Amino acid sequence: MANPSRSGERRAAERRRAAAMPKPRPVDESWFGALGVDGDTQLRGEVPSAEDESRYDGNWAAMRGHEGDSRFLTRQARRIIGSGQTAFQRIYGAFIAARAALGVALIATVGVTGFFGVRPPLAVLIVSVVYATLALSMWVLPRLHRPTAPKALSKMGSPQWLATIGVDIACFTALHVLSPAATLNYVALLVLPVLMAGVLTPRTMALATAAIVTLALLGIAAWGVVAGGEVTLLLTQAGLAGSGFFVITLLAGELAGRLAREELTAKGSLELARQQAQLNRLVIEEMQEGVLVVDRRGRVRAANPAARLLLAPEGMCREAPFQLRNVEAWRSLVAAVERAFAEAAWPEAGRDVVLDFESAPARTLRVRMRFTRRREPQASEELCVLFLEDVRSMQARTRQEKLAAMGRISAGIAHEIRNPLAAISQANALMAEDATTPSQRQLTRMVTDNVERLKRIVDDVMEVAPSDVHAIGPIDAVSLIAAVCSEWARTNGVVLGDQSVLQVKLPDEPVGVVFDADHLRRVLVNLLDNGCRHATKRPGAVMLRLYVRDETHAVMSVASDGDPIPPEVERYLFEPFFSTRSRGTGLGLYICRELCERYGARIDYRLRSAVESNRNEFSVAMRRQALPENVAAEARLQLSS
Repeated sequence: MANPSRSGERRAAERRRAAAMPKPRPVDESWFGALGVDGDTQLRGEVPSAEDESRYDGNWAAMRGHEGDSRFLTRQARRIIGSGQTAFQRIYGAFIAARAALGVALIATVGVTGFFGVRPPLAVLIVSVVYATLALSMWVLPRLHRPTAPKALSKMGSPQWLATIGVDIACFTALHVLSPAATLNYVALLVLPVLMAGVLTPRTMALATAAIVTLALLGIAAWGVVAGGEVTLLLTQAGLAGSGFFVITLLAGELAGRLAREELTAKGSLELARQQAQLNRLVIEEMQEGVLVVDRRGRVRAANPAARLLLAPEGMCREAPFQLRNVEAWRSLVAAVERAFAEAAWPEAGRDVVLDFESAPARTLRVRMRFTRRREPQASEELCVLFLEDVRSMQARTRQEKLAAMGRISAGIAHEIRNPLAAISQANALMAEDATTPSQRQLTRMVTDNVERLKRIVDDVMEVAPSDVHAIGPIDAVSLIAAVCSEWARTNGVVLGDQSVLQVKLPDEPVGVVFDADHLRRVLVNLLDNGCRHATKRPGAVMLRLYVRDETHAVMSVASDGDPIPPEVERYLFEPFFSTRSRGTGLGLYICRELCERYGARIDYRLRSAVESNRNEFSVAMRRQALPENVAAEARLQLSS
């Protein structure tokens, strides 16, 4: 066991060594430098200004006063943050401007007193002119008025200190000495350098500045006593003025420290608010449900991509901000918003609103609204948030939820059917060997055909059975679609070309998407089969197009010129076992949708406008992902060959 006395001696020796080590000297800075706000307001290099107006730019580091991203800031806060200056630089600039104004005031005072017959001494005039020239030069000339830092004023002998506080003390003290007591009293002017030192310099420097001014006043009072003045009056005035300067220094320092702390706290709160707003924006952008923020005047302040898709007959409408009242098709939506603002209420489940487009079929939206309220009890609604959803999507989702359980049961049943189906197939094969009459052979062929049909149905059901999706890398959609189209054309006897039934438009560059290659091939073949089956035989009857919609999604579109799908059929397109053909299984589009959902893609149908020749359009929106460099190079080589 260790000796306790030796342990105590060892600890005492360590404390002595620690006490003997030189301690780092604290950096002598102003309040703004000590609290870390000399470079504070930049917020990690961000220099906001007022340029763009986009709500969803996806780049906070480049957020330059966006109306949407910085709407939580007041106008004053945006002005301060967007000025590009720190708090120290702003206050320093204010003092420089005050010195220039004071220099002009000194010249004006000399002129006014001379006009009324009171001529100041020539030395007073010279000092006033010199001070006004120096102060105006620092304020006007950019080189002299360049931004400074707290450390530049932390030393009494620094050029910045001498050019501002030092010049003020020297000139105002000289004016006080040179001006007769009966004319003007320049003691009050010494408040400016004392105040400037209290705000912009460390406390020790500020108190030293107040002491210098006080000693100067006491020296001037002592000179007056020697000249025959009253001792009590002169020294009392100098002492009271000096005491006031010390009080001003301490108060200015405390106020400057409080300002620096509050601004630093505000910057931290602003950073947190920006991060929260960024998270909110990212969540809203990824929502499948459309989101609009509308004010009382019908102006859309923010709109996510899903909402912009729902508001446009084709493609996406413009980015926010925009006016709802400017589009005729949105009249019913505008009426719903005005009604909601007037009643300050909206049903929890929402209401249906029909958008009647001129060049496209009408679209029914389920609109839910939520309001923002001021804190006052009688305050009116200023903003409302609209949640938009296509009624067709809602109905399809409801049906999908109802069919989910049935799908799992069907997968289990299909698995159990395989064994007796295999036994039936084998028994039929044995019977076919012993069939001697035409009627017997016909019966065995019927059994064979129906067994094969049942096998296809079982395979289709098992294909969409729930299973784990393994992580896959991106594939080049351009190369895959080109290869599938060529293979499909050879299989179906279609000659690709300008006069072909199938027209294919692909980008020149590879497009990486998140999808399994075999599954995407199955989806595309199913869409091509359906499109060619219901289309005419004229050139371009089936149009296949791949395009990049935005930075996150690419769209594969298959449009045909067949008869428009009736509404009563459209609502069941993606349901299992629904088919308009007597020999169809009704699982093709259902399987396509299930495969798309596995990889975060979305398949949809829409009837294009009457002016389009290919009105029936099936589109698959796939998530984009960058391709590896070697894959992209191989794809370019294949496309160019």
